[in-house]
Amino acid sequence: MPTRRLLLQCALWAPMAARAQTADSEETWKGLKPMFFGDRSIDEAPGYVTLDAPVRAEDAALVPVDVKFLSREKGDRVIAATVIVDENPSPLVTTVTRGRIDPGDFDLSLRLRVNSYSYVRVIAETESGALHMVKAFVKAAGGCSAPASKDPEEARANAGQMRFRSFAAQSRAEAQAMIRHPNYSGMQMDQITRMYTPAWYVTSVRVLQGDEELFSMKNGISLSEDPTIRFSYAANGKPVRIEAKDSQGGEFSQSFASDGGVL
Repeated sequence: MPTRRLLLQCALWAPMAARAQTADSEETWKGLKPMFFGDRSIDEAPGYVTLDAPVRAEDAALVPVDVKFLSREKGDRVIAATVIVDENPSPLVTTVTRGRIDPGDFDLSLRLRVNSYSYVRVIAETESGALHMVKAFVKAAGGCSAPASKDPEEARANAGQMRFRSFAAQSRAEAQAMIRHPNYSGMQMDQITRMYTPAWYVTSVRVLQGDEELFSMKNGISLSEDPTIRFSYAANGKPVRIEAKDSQGGEFSQSFASDGGVL
């Protein structure tokens, strides 16, 4: 009987705890919103951007999120989006700015660090300057302080190396780009020295197709180790070039054929 009563208490407590955590995240957002957007109004009307994220992440240091910019009439097209994790020590994950060469839908997938139960938010900005938000509550903890998986010397030696895969389609294609980088958050402890590893992460990414910019990203510490980006683009045969910079002044770039081959 005591075990049954304990199970019942846990069953009743879990939804209450989840509601408290979502309420905490909303309170956090009230403080964050003016920091990033001032007094600008943000609505949650559908039809501009979508967000898909797991309710409970398998790995808090590798939380997959899928964002879609939906095509709209000229003047109402989404041209930028800011990704925020409310409860992360540094909430800003990235700000994505889209180029103007491809007005259709735009899909973008990322892997994030989530440090504690939190809303993940995407705030989209249209050409007219309007802001529209979607959000998803993710149950994950410890992502920003999770130990790096690679030896530090190996990570430094291979930093900036890139891999690129293209998935062909009739008119629109998808590509997956991976930038080898430890992306240290500054919160990870070296298991040998017991000292915190200084932050060292990819601060910007720029993706071009031919001579035109597809999109760019300005990042904080919350992208995962070896940042991996999957995105859609028009299948026109032009090569894709990826340029990246990190917080220690590193600059990396590589060009790829539209079929994924290295140029």
